[in-house]
Amino acid sequence: MQAVVFDEFGAADVLHLTDIEEPHPGPGQVRVVVRAAGVNPLDTKIRHGWMEEVFPTPLPAVPGIELAGIIDEIGEGVTDLTVGDEVLGWSTTGAYAQYSLAEVVVQKPENLEWAEATALPTAGETSLRVLELLGLREGETLLLHGAAGVVGAVATQLAVARGVTVIGTASEVNHDYLRSLGAIPVTYGTGLVARVRAAAPQGVDAVFDAAGQGALPDSIELRGGTTDRVVTIADMSAPQLGVTFTSGAPTPEVRRKRLAESLGFVRDGTLKLRVAGTFSLAEAAKAQETSEAGHAPGKLVILV
Repeated sequence: MQAVVFDEFGAADVLHLTDIEEPHPGPGQVRVVVRAAGVNPLDTKIRHGWMEEVFPTPLPAVPGIELAGIIDEIGEGVTDLTVGDEVLGWSTTGAYAQYSLAEVVVQKPENLEWAEATALPTAGETSLRVLELLGLREGETLLLHGAAGVVGAVATQLAVARGVTVIGTASEVNHDYLRSLGAIPVTYGTGLVARVRAAAPQGVDAVFDAAGQGALPDSIELRGGTTDRVVTIADMSAPQLGVTFTSGAPTPEVRRKRLAESLGFVRDGTLKLRVAGTFSLAEAAKAQETSEAGHAPGKLVILV
């Protein structure tokens, strides 16, 4: 089969399209004919070798953690899925490929496009996890850094649906998009504290940092000097500041539950997913370079 592979850590040019052996499912796994693979910031961090302490990556490796496609083989012990099911979820062998193995997938609604489907697994699970950690209640105010990104946009919509006021930081070009999601946009950078206070004179009850652009000190100030109810998924300085850093779900069962829950919000129209660009397998390096550049107005997807 054809797959994108990297044999060494480095810049995007280490990615190349080649033929590798097809995988076959073991117990608890399914094989998916990949129709779309999500391009995730984690993909580029793994490719650089920056995540070796957390996600050791034997080389050569196929990138990609999110997929959508059609099941064509079923492993032993899988009873809730059948060959021919259209699914979305997480890859265990790399999603930038014609075939990929997966353990955590759910059935894809017929009206959800392949590319849009890859925008949900990580963003949906992460958003639900952080909103649970923050314990947000109706009538409260959430400051959300990186609100126009894939995770930020999903979290914004889910928070608004709970009756929460969302103050979303983003570049000015994305302010209209945030307004369409129900958020109050503010520009990030110098002067952020004053701009947030002007937008939310009632104060900020919780902070979700999905950007990792050094906004934690301002966030703590806006919370009155406390790190209580401040959570980041992207700023590695969090431990030094006493801020909660969260990454990943504890078990496959929890990931599957949150994916199914977030998919329910797609089905009922609460949650809309935005695709910023699509690429072929041969354009994987370009896709990751676009991801690293930042500011893509939605999900970047590789169509297979």
